[in-house]
Amino acid sequence: MHVCDVTMLYAAESGGIRRYINAKRAWLRRQPGCLHTLMIPAARSMPEEPWTIALRSVPLPLSHGYRVPLGKSAAAQKLRELYPGLIEAADPYHLAWAVLEAGADLRIPTVAFCHSDLPQLLGQRYGARAERLAQRYLRRLYAQFDLVLAPSETMAAKLRDLGIAQVERQRLGVDVKTFRPGRRDPGLRARLGVDERSRLLIYTGRFAPEKNLDALCRALRLLGEGYTLLLVGGGSLPRDLPHNVRVLRFIRESRQLAALLAQCDAFVHAGDQETFGLAVLEAMACGLPVVAVRGGAMHELVNEETGVLVPSARAVTLAEGIAALFERDLARCGVRARA
Repeated sequence: MHVCDVTMLYAAESGGIRRYINAKRAWLRRQPGCLHTLMIPAARSMPEEPWTIALRSVPLPLSHGYRVPLGKSAAAQKLRELYPGLIEAADPYHLAWAVLEAGADLRIPTVAFCHSDLPQLLGQRYGARAERLAQRYLRRLYAQFDLVLAPSETMAAKLRDLGIAQVERQRLGVDVKTFRPGRRDPGLRARLGVDERSRLLIYTGRFAPEKNLDALCRALRLLGEGYTLLLVGGGSLPRDLPHNVRVLRFIRESRQLAALLAQCDAFVHAGDQETFGLAVLEAMACGLPVVAVRGGAMHELVNEETGVLVPSARAVTLAEGIAALFERDLARCGVRARA
């Protein structure tokens, strides 16, 4: 079996989708008789990698590393030449149409993985009309795939509500040998200059508007002394960060990320559009309780035994949720989170 993944959401500092594809690729390589090819837009300076097809592309403005391929025809032709046994589109943009075109010509199965809630994202940014247009677009696109995968029951239900019948839930997983409490880095606080008595919070992921990091930073300002937040990732951040918020560069290597997570006291996530929350699951595997917003699919991961779900991404609400978590038995919550 030869599987080809196609996406434009695979960049040097991208998060969950890149990690999912890398884990899938590593697993397939260990299976007898399996091949995996990745097709992505890339800069000319990108070093050649085995079983990776780099498409000519241009940078996507304000996207912090994502690129747009120059048309879908070249991608469709490369797929026809490759002739895999199955093609998976990891995003709903114009490369997905190239997947459909090549799949029809080659008469091979095509799969779409719905990693993001495009209608909700556009609806929050541009209003109800944009949300309806996105719903119609997804209905038209996904209806043509043989199978549509969703990482949570929440997202699967939304797709079915759009009239897409061939939807299945496919949860994402975490390597628990890498992401585990034993990865703790005892020297972390000293290197960062964080007081040993400070309650150390962490967020890992993209610094994007839908992550509501502005509200999270205001929550840290409200909490004040005694709390420190580490923001780990890449992208644009709010101006005038509180003194108790530290920013660390994007960490690509999983073991380094796990060591950082395992040394913190809790994971915080203010996003309300998550279709799954792989970063949350990685933190839970490291034994961290979680404070998250009750939105998207967060309730499928976080409950009263593993953390705190707050009703909205308001700074006051987030601050109250964080404070409430530290009134509880963190060690017990962490054990339940890893379970």
